[in-house]
Amino acid sequence: MNPNQPNHPTRARTLCRRLAAGLALLALGACSALSPGARPPPAFYALEAPPAPAGAVLPSGSNASTRTLIINPPQAAAGFDSPRIIYVREPHRLDYFAHSEWVEPPARMLGPLMVAAIERTGAFRAVVLTPGAATGEWRLDTEIIRLQQDFQTTPSRVRFTLRATLVDEGTRRVIAVREFDSSITATRDDPYGGVVAANRAVQGALADLSLFLSERPQ
Repeated sequence: MNPNQPNHPTRARTLCRRLAAGLALLALGACSALSPGARPPPAFYALEAPPAPAGAVLPSGSNASTRTLIINPPQAAAGFDSPRIIYVREPHRLDYFAHSEWVEPPARMLGPLMVAAIERTGAFRAVVLTPGAATGEWRLDTEIIRLQQDFQTTPSRVRFTLRATLVDEGTRRVIAVREFDSSITATRDDPYGGVVAANRAVQGALADLSLFLSERPQ
């Protein structure tokens, strides 16, 4: 073999490798053109307590009680017991935002917020969220009936409804049952606007609940 002649098998292998690489690049480009854009990471939101007011004052005519209030972990109606953020566009149908979620199911976040709101009234000796070893004279059971952003109106509104049942632990007698409903207009028709409105709606309902409890005969 003439040493000055090219090595044909080596050159053929090189050409094959280059051709395969080119085809792979073309295939990758085609897939990129046909596939949708990368899915954005989910955004997580929380229900949070407002800043505690300085020098909280008891409602007019109420007195601090010697009672302890036990709060059972809040429950949620079917469809509202997950971290998914709910919106509605037509009656009787619940939809969920694809890329926005609560950090925890709303019922789980609600318990500590409820304790903080009721404690600020000063109407009870202690307010305790169970499970725990504490016992008390009264027990509060709650259920989230709805927490949803409603796009059937413009601008959208967030509605929060909480059912509360107050029970005398000694006699097992139901003292009172009441629903607290709060509706807040969203400043933006998107998930974040709904989250901001949801926080305000929850805070409003808890303020009404706290006032209701503080006005019960002690």
